[in-house]
Amino acid sequence: MIWTWDDEKNRANKCVPERQQHRKGRHMKMETSNKLTPAQQADVDALVGLPDAEIDLGEMPEAHDWSDARRGLFYRPIKKQLTLRLDADVVAWFKGRSTDGEKYQTRINQVLRDYVEKHRRSA
Repeated sequence: MIWTWDDEKNRANKCVPERQQHRKGRHMKMETSNKLTPAQQADVDALVGLPDAEIDLGEMPEAHDWSDARRGLFYRPIKKQLTLRLDADVVAWFKGRSTDGEKYQTRINQVLRDYVEKHRRSA
């Protein structure tokens, strides 16, 4: 545990654990490195004034081939847990068709997602 000086408690000469400060809504100020140095700012200003044809792109990395990229491969939407009553025959149908470890709830979610996407486009 890291101990830091709490300015509000300065009069009482107490130190408060950092974790406790965060629970009380106090956050430590973090230094940011968003500011450019004067030399970097001068470079940016020089580039802004140049026409596109005169900017040297020699050090720029090569463009990659994205033709076989898959969109949304790592996207995981937020799940919401709920209780949903479905007809027993519908649940049995999905359970009977679950394959290779795919859970029937996942398949039901995919069917619902496909339905929503289809109707979003038509609306």
